[in-house]
Parts: sequence; structure tokens; C-alpha cells
Amino acid sequence: MVTFVDRVVLHATGGDGGHGCASIHREKFKPLAGPDGGNGGNGGSVIIEVDPQVTTLLDYHHSPHRHAPSGTQGMGDHRSGSTGVDLVLGVPDGTVVKSPDGTVLADLVGVGAQYVAASGGRGGLGNAALASQRRKAPGFALLGEPGTEQDIVLELKTIADVALVGYPSAGKSSLVAAISAARPKIADYPFTTLVPNLGVVQAGGARYTVADVPGLIPGASEGRGLGLEFLRHIERCAVLVHVLDCATLEPDRDPLSDLEDIEAELRTYAGDLTIEGGRVPLLDRPQIVVLNKIDVPEARELAELVKPDLEARGFRVFEVSTASHEGLRLLTYALGEIVDKARRDAPATENTRVVLRPKAVDDAGFTVTRREVEGQGVYYWVRGEKPERWVRQTDFTNDEAVGYLADRLARLGVEEKLFAAGAVAGDEVRIGPEHNAVIFDWEPTLMTGSEFLGGPRGVDLRIEDRSRPTRGEKRQEYKERMDAKTEAREELWTEREAGVWTDAAKE
Repeated sequence: MVTFVDRVVLHATGGDGGHGCASIHREKFKPLAGPDGGNGGNGGSVIIEVDPQVTTLLDYHHSPHRHAPSGTQGMGDHRSGSTGVDLVLGVPDGTVVKSPDGTVLADLVGVGAQYVAASGGRGGLGNAALASQRRKAPGFALLGEPGTEQDIVLELKTIADVALVGYPSAGKSSLVAAISAARPKIADYPFTTLVPNLGVVQAGGARYTVADVPGLIPGASEGRGLGLEFLRHIERCAVLVHVLDCATLEPDRDPLSDLEDIEAELRTYAGDLTIEGGRVPLLDRPQIVVLNKIDVPEARELAELVKPDLEARGFRVFEVSTASHEGLRLLTYALGEIVDKARRDAPATENTRVVLRPKAVDDAGFTVTRREVEGQGVYYWVRGEKPERWVRQTDFTNDEAVGYLADRLARLGVEEKLFAAGAVAGDEVRIGPEHNAVIFDWEPTLMTGSEFLGGPRGVDLRIEDRSRPTRGEKRQEYKERMDAKTEAREELWTEREAGVWTDAAKE
């Protein structure tokens, strides 16, 4: 059974907004007392938040699909729909949010840090909110927006002060168990540790955490062994401790070669250097060498032999034994001093700055692009937050709602942009993303304006051809009809005089 998960793919979906209500208030002696349709409620959002009580991503490994509640529909008598509650998902401190292609979206460090994974949709306006001086009783309401969807990758990068690295069975888990209250699994075979282990160490007035990373082997940075899966857990550590096994029975291994192999893997590992705690290269951080298992006589002799070489390379070397606890007290106090210094030298955490980016004066909020498709002709693509949102909220089964959309687009300047791009009547226009765009044939001669909304509710007279001829058009039609009759009479009289109608039998 999986007990520790540090990487999951989460499918987050925001709640849908509730539809607005189209309703007319009715009471005794007032059958049509005005619109009273309420607005739909907003959908809830999916929020990722650091929770100190959460230590693993196991819940999202078993249930990767999360959907926030949707808002409810508006009702009559000015009753608005309820708003969907935000779905807050707790994650451990140090979780990194990435896109499926590996782009870092958020680095959640510190209790309460949040990231909105999927926003909820807006609720649609009811006909009471759409009423105006010229549109006193709208027969339509706006639809609620669907919630956004996003697939994100959650990666847990353990926040520890000290990281223990080394070959499998070098004694890292035993060291954590000896200096802290942690009780990891310990056995005499390689890759006993399958998950990172955390322990809290108290050395005098210093208190810090130690992470035991599963054993590294040559090629770990390229995917061999378990190192690639867990190297991310040492990116935030302030101190690296190389635990070297001085009692190994393998003939081709010794403490110096083990150290060189581990350093090569750390140098090759390409961590996320754009996130907090990962800016300093791993080998540029303070490093300590621990020569372990000196309770074995041969191991003690080997440790005394290689210690001068390690110190010549600039390492602080400690000879310890996790079995007899020899040298552990000195090691813990030395680590405490280094951790305290790293904390003092760390830059002060600044509050998140709110950056306001006003729109440019000439920013219309949308774009119109002319596109040519081989074999399909030309179409015009409209992209923008407002046009796309208005299209999503329009009920295309209601003619009045479609006319309202035409009014909004015209006021926004979409028609002028289409003219400037070279569009003519009958051209194909698309609004929205390519995979889900609304397609229609553009008719620029369609008149707009609320002064033409005198028809019944739910009907837009501009969509149906109900135009009446003017007095001048009637006079012109009457004149053309009379001229046609006069021309026909003259033709008949000419034929009569020419004898075309003469009866040959009577002659």
C-alpha cells in the first residue's frame, strides 16, 4: 500500500455559475408589475493551500479529480442563487505547483500560502438587473459561466534544514534514528529506505530538522535507482551531510570514491533553480562529511586514514557510530551552529507586493485577426475576455438575448474592428477559442439600438424582417404602378388601331 506520495497529477474543475432568472412580478390587479428575476450564484473555486496538518499528497493520489460546488440558479421575487463554497485542498509545506509541461506556477512555502487552481464561473444576471429605461421588461436572462478546468502537477519538496545523502546502507536512517525521535525502517540490505524520513533534532538551544533521502547510486540524476524521484527533497536544505560507510564489504568501494560519486550526481542533477530555496547550487552550500560505523575496528582504521584527505579538500569531518552513539553529540551541535548561521544569513521574507497593471489607453480589450484556411476560405477570429464571456452567457434560443449580445458587441467596437480588418457581409466570424468557438455569418447592416425593442418579451424585431415601407416608398411604388398601367393601355390602343384585333370572318 502506498503510504508516501510526493508527486501527483491533479485535475481541478471550478464550479459553474448559476443561471439568471427571467421572471415578471405578478400580484392582484398588477399582472405585469415589472421584472423580478434574481441573479445566479457564483461557482466555487479550487484553492491549493498549505496546511501544517498535511504531510503527504496521498489523498490526491487516490482521488485526483476535484470539483468545486456550483452556484444555484436565480429565482423570482428578486431571490439570488446561492454561491458555491470554495474547495480548499490542503497540501504540505514546500509543495510546488507545476503545469503538465513543467512550468512552475506557484511555490507554496509557509502556512496559509495559496494558489487558485481553477476559478469558479460567474453567475448570470437576472432580467431585473438587465432592465433599463429603454428595456423595461427584458424577456431573457444571462446564463452562468462554466468553471475553469486545469490539470496541475503537485510536487512535494521537503523543507528540512539538514539533508543526509549517501550510498544505500550507508547508515543514514540509523543516524536519523540516533539523533532524533524518528523511527525509520532499518535493515541490512540496499534501498531499505523507500521514502524520505524526517527527524527533529534538539542540540542545546538549536532546533532543526534532518531529512534522510533514499540512497543514491551512480546515474541517479539520470533515473537510476531511487535518486531521481527523491533528489528534489534536498533542494531546500541549508546543509548537506555526506554519510560515508567505512565498513562496506564491496571491494570496489571506499569513502573517497563514494564521496566523488555522490558529488558527481549532485552536480549533474538539474533542480528547479527558479523557486525559493533552490537558487543556490547544491554543491555551493555548506557540506559536512560523516564517517560512519567506526564501532567496527577496521572501519575506525579506515576513517583515520581518509580523514586527512577529506580535510585537505575543505570538508569538516566527523567520525561517528550510530550503534555506540560515539561522536553524535559533537555532530549535532556542529550542525546546529551551521543551521543557525544559515538562518541568520537568509534574506528577510518580504510581504507579497500587490502590483497594479492598468490597461493601456488604446487597449480595446479584444483582438480581431484575419485568417486564411486553405480550401475553406477566410474567417475573422475575435478573441478577448469580454466578448468570450458575453458569448458564453448568451442563450441563443432566445432572440432578444441574441439581440442584446449584438448591442454589447457593437458598443464594444467589434463591428468597427471587423470593418477595419476587411470583413464584408456574409464573412465567417468566430468568437472564442479554436476548439469551442461560436461561429456565425456577419451581417453588418443589422441595426442596433434599444429603440427597436418594442416587440413581445423574448423577441427581437431586428432578427425578424418586419420592416414597414415609409410614405415616400409608398408614393414611389404607387407612381411606378400607375406608369405601368398607362404604358399597358397605350400598347393596347396602338394594337387596336393597327387592326390586330380585327375579326377576319366578319370581313
